[in-house]
Parts: sequence; structure tokens; C-alpha cells
Amino acid sequence: MKLRKLGRSGPAVSTLGLGCMGMSALYGPADEKESLATLHAALEAGINLLDTGDFYGMGHNESLVRQAIHGRREQAFVCVKFGPQRSPDGRFVGVDCRPASVKNFLAYSLQRLGTDYVDLYQPARVDRSVPIEDTVGAIADLVKAGYVRYLGLSEASAETVRRASTVHPVAALQIEYSIITRDIEDNVLPALRGLGVSVTAYGVLSRGLLAGKTSSFAKGDFRAHLPRFGGENLQANLKIIESLRGIAADRGISVSQLCIAWALSRGEDIVPLVGARTRAQLQDSLGAVEISLTVEELDRIEKAAPANAVAGTRYAADQMAMLNG
Repeated sequence: MKLRKLGRSGPAVSTLGLGCMGMSALYGPADEKESLATLHAALEAGINLLDTGDFYGMGHNESLVRQAIHGRREQAFVCVKFGPQRSPDGRFVGVDCRPASVKNFLAYSLQRLGTDYVDLYQPARVDRSVPIEDTVGAIADLVKAGYVRYLGLSEASAETVRRASTVHPVAALQIEYSIITRDIEDNVLPALRGLGVSVTAYGVLSRGLLAGKTSSFAKGDFRAHLPRFGGENLQANLKIIESLRGIAADRGISVSQLCIAWALSRGEDIVPLVGARTRAQLQDSLGAVEISLTVEELDRIEKAAPANAVAGTRYAADQMAMLNG
């Protein structure tokens, strides 16, 4: 497995990271045995970056990661997000990034993960009621105490990252980035590169849309309610997907591999997170690591899916309002 650095002076991590959310939440039921087998297969393939959150399945995901890293903690670079609050019925009801809450959340995460430190700790959303300097200051305290190794942010604006960086170095910003979600290219990405902050890019397959998942959603799969997957938006997006499928077919690779390879081509400071829930999906994603797209192929992709070509926002309106990016 090839390596990339997180941040100007940060750690080396695997070129691909494994996003673990779908093994516990939001995409409908998952097979826990297969999820654990997929986590083990990722570690065995050299993927060390495992991305989880304390709100994924209300702690279930961290408990799953605990099983995966048991006896092999040094093989894993565990990234934990915190902040979103959920009610018993699973609804998101707020964000809490107060300094005392930051430390409290980590205490519970360490217990569920069965470890005495996490490698990267980051608020999943910016709490607009709390100065980012206060939130980052609390994480900095945890770094000094040895409970956290590196500090990250998620879905934050360029200005927020700049302010955070005055308190403590930021290793990475986690934010959605794909062939059809390129908002960060205008302002955020240039700012990050100036600051020496890497990107852990989620949604590189746009939650399966680019891989052809457009219908037959299981109960509890939130994609059934996302704007890009419905009505006229979906019909418009299917045309983009069909064009990408043609490019992939000419190269003899899957559309998923094409999209992951595109993300990898955007710079050594981009680490795509793949949301594989099965070993088969993981194996397909791993095939993208060795793919170098030609100038001609990149040009064809640009013509098939120019920036802002996608129809529909990446979240519903209430969730879009929570973004700081």
C-alpha cells in the first residue's frame, strides 16, 4: 500500500482510507460479520486509516472498530469524529463542541474503542455557538495529555481552518469531494494547501450514486431522501454516470475505480475514504490505487462531468444548513 502524508508535518497514512459509517448507520442494515471481515481485510491490505464517529450507530461503529483493531492497534490509524447529537429515534438534534463536551466525548470513545489514544480527533461539524478556537483548544489539551495524536476538522470553511490553525496545527480537513462534488476547488483547497492541511475526502462515489446505486434502498437508508437520488435530479445525474461508465469501459475498469483514481489524481494531499461495507467492494476499491489516468482520460472526465454539472445538493436542506464549508 502506498502512503500519503496528512498535513505538512503530519503522519504517513495509507493512500486510501476506509470510511466505516455505513457498517453501522444511515445506509440500512449491514451484516456485522461481513463488516468485521472487511475491516480485517482492509488492515491486511495495508489500509491503516479507519474513519469512524461516536455518533455512527450511537457508539456501535466504535465498538465494531474495537473488534477490528484488537491485537493490532499499531496497524491502525484511527480517526474519530464527534459533536453531532442524536435522539433515541436516530434523528440529528444538534451539535455540541463545547470544550468540556469535547473531553467528555473522547472519554467515552476511548472506552468503546478499547484504546488509550486516538490518532486523529475532529469535530464532525462546526458548532457555530462555540468559537472554533475554544473547540480546538480543548483538542490541543488532549494532544498534550497524550489522548490524541493529531487534530483534524470536518466540513469547515477556509476561514474556520485558518482560525483553528492559529491555535494548533491542523493535519487534515474531512470534506466531501468527488467528480461531481467539487465545491472545495474554488476557495477551500487553495487555502488548505497554503496552510499545509491535507484532505480526507469522503463521498468519492457520492454515496454510491457514481457506482450505480440509484434505487431499491433498504429501510433506514437515508439516500432515499437525498436530492441527488430523486426525480428529475436523478434522471439528469444518470446521464453523467452513463458518460463516466463509457470512459471506464474503454479503460477496462469499473466506474468506482475510475472515480477513486480521479480523486487520487487531484494531489498527494488528497486521501480518499472509501465506504466499502463488503470485502468485494473493498477489493474493487483497492484496484484503483494502481490506476494512473492519462491526460486524455482526465479531459474526457472533465467534459462528461464539468464542475457544478450535478443536479441536486448533496444533503437535504436541514443538513446543508449545518455545513460550514
